[in-house]
Amino acid sequence: MTNQPKPNRGPSAGPENRRALVAAAREIFGAQGAGAPLSAIAKRAGVGQGSLYRHFPDRVALAAAVFDENIAELERLLVGDERGVVDLLDRVADQAAASASLFEMVVAHQNDASLGHLDDRIRNLAQRMLRSDVERGTLSDRVDVDDVLLAVFMMASVLARTGAGERAEVRQRAHRMLWAALASA
Repeated sequence: MTNQPKPNRGPSAGPENRRALVAAAREIFGAQGAGAPLSAIAKRAGVGQGSLYRHFPDRVALAAAVFDENIAELERLLVGDERGVVDLLDRVADQAAASASLFEMVVAHQNDASLGHLDDRIRNLAQRMLRSDVERGTLSDRVDVDDVLLAVFMMASVLARTGAGERAEVRQRAHRMLWAALASA
């Protein structure tokens, strides 16, 4: 029996291929680090490397797509007036632990054009969480969105550099320190 090539479905396969590539990138980068071969991502997604490069011209663009999905997940999870900065910190901690190498790649390429829109999205989300906390009185109106973003970045950065066995403890300590600092501002 010979291996039959998969039929080419043309442009209609584009959105499905893109979703598969982002899911594969999340998995492969998570397991092998940011330097994982892009060919492994294409293989895991079940597409050729040409398809990968049609969607993502480079590794940073692929990382940006994963972070886009991360932020979309944060936006979905953090809807509602009862959500606030502590919820944002918790969710970012979850994502940082799962995507440590991607976080490092994004930081290393923070001026790349494919990442610019991510700043606006996370800033808007942090602003919404902060507004909710200020309205409920759980945070002072002296805390601003840049304070929240600094706390988010600090927590994600520390967790990205912490071994898997130590992340739970470090996360709890960082959470207590950051929340205490924000609450007393």
